[in-house]
Amino acid sequence: MKKSTRLALLLALTGNLAIPALSHAQASNDAFLRLLADFGATRTDRNFEGAVYAMANGEAANTVVAYGRREDGTLSLIGSFATGGEGAAFDGGEGLDPLISAYALEHSPDERYLLAVNAGSSTLTAFRINRDHSLTRTSEAFTFGVGPNSIAVYGNIVYVTNIDADGEFAGEPDQEGSLMGYYLTRRGRLIPLVSTFRLLGNRPSAVRFSPDGRSLVVSSINAGSSALASGSTDEIVLYGVNRFGRVSRQPLSTGTSTLPGNAEGRNLPSGIGFEIVEENGRQFVVVTEAREFRPDGAPPAFPELQTGSVSTWEINPDRQLVPVNLDVITGDSFTDGERTACWLVFSKDQDYFWVSNALEATLSTFSFNEGEISVLEQVAAAGNGPNSDVPAEAFANTDGWVDLDISSDGAYVYQLYGLAGTVGVFKVNEGGSLTLLQEIKDILPQQNTQGIISF
Repeated sequence: MKKSTRLALLLALTGNLAIPALSHAQASNDAFLRLLADFGATRTDRNFEGAVYAMANGEAANTVVAYGRREDGTLSLIGSFATGGEGAAFDGGEGLDPLISAYALEHSPDERYLLAVNAGSSTLTAFRINRDHSLTRTSEAFTFGVGPNSIAVYGNIVYVTNIDADGEFAGEPDQEGSLMGYYLTRRGRLIPLVSTFRLLGNRPSAVRFSPDGRSLVVSSINAGSSALASGSTDEIVLYGVNRFGRVSRQPLSTGTSTLPGNAEGRNLPSGIGFEIVEENGRQFVVVTEAREFRPDGAPPAFPELQTGSVSTWEINPDRQLVPVNLDVITGDSFTDGERTACWLVFSKDQDYFWVSNALEATLSTFSFNEGEISVLEQVAAAGNGPNSDVPAEAFANTDGWVDLDISSDGAYVYQLYGLAGTVGVFKVNEGGSLTLLQEIKDILPQQNTQGIISF
């Protein structure tokens, strides 16, 4: 039966494309929900407390998958929504963490709009978030670079990072990306901001505004790479932001936890996801470090990955980065611990945070107190991890835990399994421990997914 005929039949059976609220029996019919998602239709349910969105990053056509969040934290599929652009893989073909980034999805502070990167078509899409948590595309804008991969929003100002600037992709060691700003209108239109395009000396992984909006920070995966023409060793760079939302011409401050050629034989940081949190009037940058590049700046062979880590800096009143804790490892030694620490999310009270270790498919719990951090639980949650140091076998067996986010009430953590097409739902217990509640697997692809956001 042709898809158009099936859709006509579906509409005849339901009587309405919008699909009014369905019964609980209908809602449990996974096949029916997949059919709705296949046609971009949605299941509406006003009993949802919020929503979770994950990006499929499809190379032929990118989509965002929407889930309704119930009061108990569990999820139910709403539908799949086309961005109008194309996804892409820039990770060397493993299918895990294809954009090597955090915040490929972001929402406006008022939760009216969702933003998504389209790495394959070098565009940024804006969606209106409807009352039933479905999405309506409102705008698509060119990002003036190759491979947009991370989004930051402050008020109605939006910035996006691009993986590369020259379009000659040869892997992350020699990539130098870019940064571009936009104004998001009340109707969801993205308007490029004049004089905000900036070339970067590194391959960006994530971009975030400081809580006061006066600083914009970009992290880098290839700081210190021997292949970088810029010679940059900057793990994070901080730009000033003026009252019109425009960033400074040059970074005001930079930071790195580990320099090339260090005596300890420590792999270079490979900073990826980070957050900027405010506590007692002070602002702190907390960065995950995958520790992939070797001390001489060469990309590692797979077994030479080292234990991941987290480093913290304070942004002082002069917008300078001041080190607080550097290279706090998720293990007992550089070679005995959780590898590829790549993303993090804070508890609502900011007393602790969780780090997602991509390759190991684990979460680690850290305490936080005004920039001072320590590991509370090396493995707070675990999925299917690698059982081999042979790359093909390792990636074939791990769930590959990538991006994660927390519900607006701080009660549930949502973990994207990058090599299993799954979202894991964890209940947050007192003291930061986690309990697995649900693993929902429906229309997300088995690999190359990137980006998850909850509210």
